[in-house]
Amino acid sequence: MRFLRISPPCLSIFCNFLTSRKCDDANPILPLLLVQAKGKTSKKSSVKFVIDCAAPVDDKVLDIASFEKYLSERIKVEGKTGNLAQTNVVITRDRTKITVASPNDLGLSKRQLKYLSKRYLKKQQLRDYLRVIASSKNSYELKYYQITAGDDDDAAE
Repeated sequence: MRFLRISPPCLSIFCNFLTSRKCDDANPILPLLLVQAKGKTSKKSSVKFVIDCAAPVDDKVLDIASFEKYLSERIKVEGKTGNLAQTNVVITRDRTKITVASPNDLGLSKRQLKYLSKRYLKKQQLRDYLRVIASSKNSYELKYYQITAGDDDDAAE
């Protein structure tokens, strides 16, 4: 048995053609093709964003529970804050990580999480010591600024 790959526009034409034909014992594959074609389009996906706060939480500089509460109060979904439960956006926290899971069709942006993280750090007066860095496609990491000893060069001259 050979399978053909069909592009999405052609697939809809092909499905319309198959539904107009009668399924009988002479052609048992028609019902199978219809089920497979309809099953592919109804698949929903979600996107997960992770904010890793390992360094500041281990040093007891950042309270992850208050950070999670701040995010849940201020994340905008469909232009409204406090709209998380109705739109199936879930915020969970581990010991050092916060995960935001959202349906793919909502379009929750990673950039909004970075903006809110920076605002939280500014509110807690930690913005001068911590920065938000993208560690992968769907995750951010809070890191300390690297401070180098630049005063040694001035003392040598």
